[in-house]
Amino acid sequence: MQRLRIDKDIRSMSEFRTGIASFLKQVHDTKRPLIITQHGKGAAVLLDVGEYEAMQEKIELLSDVQESISQIENGKGIPHNSAKDMILKRISK
Repeated sequence: MQRLRIDKDIRSMSEFRTGIASFLKQVHDTKRPLIITQHGKGAAVLLDVGEYEAMQEKIELLSDVQESISQIENGKGIPHNSAKDMILKRISK
């Protein structure tokens, strides 16, 4: 995801209402999120679908890594060679 550009990527709800199509195109073309404000405060974030999906995949991967670290710290890990043998058996079937 591209970095937010404060001068271009923060818009009020009234601006968003009147220019929805152009803001959708902006988000799609730039891959940057659009912050929508209401009464001067952040109310919503508009993301490109591909950027959203990529973000979800990263979150899932990081969650898996964190769970793995937790399991290892709690003594639930298995040695590398055992894991390798298990995987090789599965893919050779």
